[in-house]
Amino acid sequence: MLKALGLRVFQMRKTLLFIILLFNSNFRIQVYMHGFYLNALIHDDVDIASVGGLRDMSELRKVQRTPGGTFFVCLPKSWAEQNGLEKGAILSLSETGDGKLVVDAKYGAEPSPRTALLKPGPYLGREIIGKYLLGFDIVRVVGKEHIGFEVRDAIKNTVRHLIGLEIVEEDYSGIVLQCLLEPSGFPPEKILRRGYSIAAGMHRDVANAFVDGDVQLAKSVMARDDEGNRLYFLLVRILRTIIQNPSLSEKLGVSPIDCLDYRLAASLVEAIGDECVRVSQKTVELEGTKLDKELGKLFITFHVTCFEAHENALTAFLTGGVDLAEKVRAMRDRIDKESGNIEKVARAQSLDVVPQILAVASFLRQIYEHSVDIADLAVPKKP
Repeated sequence: MLKALGLRVFQMRKTLLFIILLFNSNFRIQVYMHGFYLNALIHDDVDIASVGGLRDMSELRKVQRTPGGTFFVCLPKSWAEQNGLEKGAILSLSETGDGKLVVDAKYGAEPSPRTALLKPGPYLGREIIGKYLLGFDIVRVVGKEHIGFEVRDAIKNTVRHLIGLEIVEEDYSGIVLQCLLEPSGFPPEKILRRGYSIAAGMHRDVANAFVDGDVQLAKSVMARDDEGNRLYFLLVRILRTIIQNPSLSEKLGVSPIDCLDYRLAASLVEAIGDECVRVSQKTVELEGTKLDKELGKLFITFHVTCFEAHENALTAFLTGGVDLAEKVRAMRDRIDKESGNIEKVARAQSLDVVPQILAVASFLRQIYEHSVDIADLAVPKKP
């Protein structure tokens, strides 16, 4: 929980001071307590690379104490001037769960939407995705004279792949895109679980499609990959927003370190979906060829083992189940044995299908390797 209070700024010998009452705070400057020293670090919700001055430095400030017992520390003068602070100004101090302080000079104001301006070009779709992932709220695409049909179609196609991004304005020379999502309503765990649910469903269906030669089911698996990608992009956006916003991090209970783990876990889940798409492509190449009974049985057994691996791996990651994570790694002998059995039987098949069979076995094995990587992210949860 964040504990907030307002403090007045005092001026002494051209130095701006703020009073810290017993417990300390955090803000767009984060303050870390180490004994009687504070390490003032600048943290803002803007692109740090584009801002110079105080945001690029770290300072040590010594805590002082008045005869009456009040603790105080000086504010960096450049930061105070940049935020328009004067004698008598009110600051908001908030305490995070891990003892950091956040000092906010603009606590009463709504944060301004971050806006990006783009021009039509060959990589416009990629640029829009990049701005979306960086957390920009508004993206304006403006042409010199007018925006042609092909560019408009490319923009609309890109928007379809990004959850929450909508076209809110459009005229002959420009298009305005706006993200309508509220980050606090999308906990990373919830998005990751949904993305995994899609990837797991793809895995289950594509194994049956390959064994039965069901081309239509294989094509439906490929179509579902788009939804998994949309969720992955959304999660990346939310995680980057959390890292830039300490109050959101505290509200959602996700630390910057957690964000790194979620990003990696999400990319591995998305990679499992990509492996399923590759299996689907091989199924389509076989044009409805059904595996013989023995080989089909071996593939289903192998599929079940790989499915169990990534199911346990994600559970271990979300719950901190180290024992369960170790079980995933210990499944390697089973994986080696079952994939070896498939290779032996596959080599007795027609030469027309052997390459596809061996490729699919390789894709399923790679799903297991992704599962091991997810399991390696599992750490015990704090009591």
